[in-house]
Amino acid sequence: MTRPPLPPFTADTAALKVRKAEDGWNSRDPSAVSLAYTPDSRWRNRDSFLTGREAIVAFLTAKWEREQEYRLVKELWAFSGDRIVVRFAYEWHDAAGQWFRSHGNENWRFDEDGLMAERHASINDQPISDVDRLFLWPQGRRPDNHLSLSEMGL
Repeated sequence: MTRPPLPPFTADTAALKVRKAEDGWNSRDPSAVSLAYTPDSRWRNRDSFLTGREAIVAFLTAKWEREQEYRLVKELWAFSGDRIVVRFAYEWHDAAGQWFRSHGNENWRFDEDGLMAERHASINDQPISDVDRLFLWPQGRRPDNHLSLSEMGL
């Protein structure tokens, strides 16, 4: 199974890979998202260390139960060969209705088939009020005309 675009990445293919990853995560479908990763993919997400698709599905299922109305924007930061670095922000609320904006960076390494073999994520959460939300599109894919992180000053 291949997952284009494939490494080595160019500026255009790296940006496309980032958008496809964003679209997948905005679907909030853990099983579908896990298919973008190698069967033995290794993750560090905050203080969690995972290996493999089953662990990814379990992690994302719990994440999206906890992080309600999740909406994500990713932005290409750098790329080289089989590696991509992104920065991102996402908004969500907890069960009590408190909104958060989570900011972070990810380092990705892909195999020759375009599957992500490693994902290292550092993330910080910022409580926000409802009036400070910026990601207001309906659940699912971010509209093409929505501002980027840089355009929003994030």
